[in-house]
Amino acid sequence: MKVQGLRWYIIALIAVATVINYIDRSAINIMWPYIYKEFGIADADNKSALALITTFFMIAYALGQTFTGKLMDAVGTRLGMTISIISWSVSIALHAFARTLLSFNIFRFLLGFSEAGNWPGATKSNAEWFPPKERAIAQGIFGAGASLGSVVSAPVIALLYIAFGWKMTFVLIAALGLIWVIPWLMINKAAPDKHPWLTEKEKQHILDTDLQDSKQAVATKVLSWKELLKFRNTWGIISGRFFIDPVWWLFVTWLPTFLKEQFLFDIKQIGAFTWLPYLFAAIGSLAGGYHSSRQVKRGLNAVKARKNSITLGCIVMLASLTVIVYFLDGLKDSPTLAMVLIGTTLFGFQFLIGNIQTLPSDYFHGKNVGTVAGMGGTAAVAGTLLTTWAVPIITKTSYVSFFVLAAVLVPITWICIKYITAKKVIHQ
Repeated sequence: MKVQGLRWYIIALIAVATVINYIDRSAINIMWPYIYKEFGIADADNKSALALITTFFMIAYALGQTFTGKLMDAVGTRLGMTISIISWSVSIALHAFARTLLSFNIFRFLLGFSEAGNWPGATKSNAEWFPPKERAIAQGIFGAGASLGSVVSAPVIALLYIAFGWKMTFVLIAALGLIWVIPWLMINKAAPDKHPWLTEKEKQHILDTDLQDSKQAVATKVLSWKELLKFRNTWGIISGRFFIDPVWWLFVTWLPTFLKEQFLFDIKQIGAFTWLPYLFAAIGSLAGGYHSSRQVKRGLNAVKARKNSITLGCIVMLASLTVIVYFLDGLKDSPTLAMVLIGTTLFGFQFLIGNIQTLPSDYFHGKNVGTVAGMGGTAAVAGTLLTTWAVPIITKTSYVSFFVLAAVLVPITWICIKYITAKKVIHQ
């Protein structure tokens, strides 16, 4: 049996895995403002407690990014993604048995470590299944999964919480990941060069579009972390992720709390409003991938095309965050406008982040791609931890500093990507 366009089925499955990933990780942030009292936590301490829970998740996420990056390179994306999603599905189910803040922290640590594999796994899979001119749009589809996960998570989790309570909500969303494994193993039988369903035309498209790169991938030496850190490109990716990813996580972690405190929303209203910014983000992810891929198809160097898209995304983010900072007090009476402006910010973020995440496969080859992607993910978590700890302090009286912090990180990211990374691919 031959399947036309098999590579698009593979990236669609990865996008679905990413949707599930975000439903699982978002559940605690959406329900937390309404369940923290069950753990004996006072109102004044609820944000600090959420920051602590997030810290355990993010520390594990940082460790998991680098570890699972090596795992994907070692065992391949088929088995690596399977291990990752089964592990995080079990971890999210365990949340139903949390009785104290400590047990929540332990389960969040397990969840963070296992969920991290989705990102280096997706980056490596895209490098395997797509030629350079299509990788950004493939990354955009995968990135849209993160946004769509946040779109559906708020209403889905709110409805499950109202219908079944918080414990059963964790159990039900855990089942999604276990179900996903079945089509993944059935469809992703092997790498493109050995897959029995792949047509000869598509195989040639994937493997022979850039024969020079294919030969280099075979001959590429597998470098250690220390050796990879000798390249400017590695540092550009690491530093860019360190500064820009915290902006996304500021909203993923704190948006429900912001809505409750700024607009006095209940969980039904959070479910009704929170999805909107992430719909903007999903569109931005696809648009960013299309923007750079179109430039590559027109003959522009892939790295230059990625950087052009990153620049445009930074401009959109900075403009929308500036407007929010200036008009924040007035937005208290216009929650829909506030959601649109936050949505524009996340549109810009997803427009650029897929292109940053594609850079490891543009700059490196073979078994170094997943490793560099994992290192970038670890750096992203390190930056996010710093902002997570800062939020309970800087939002005691107002959220102005919250949005100022996000705005400051954007131009710093642009500088890192523009001036630290090289203009050409490094052939090891």
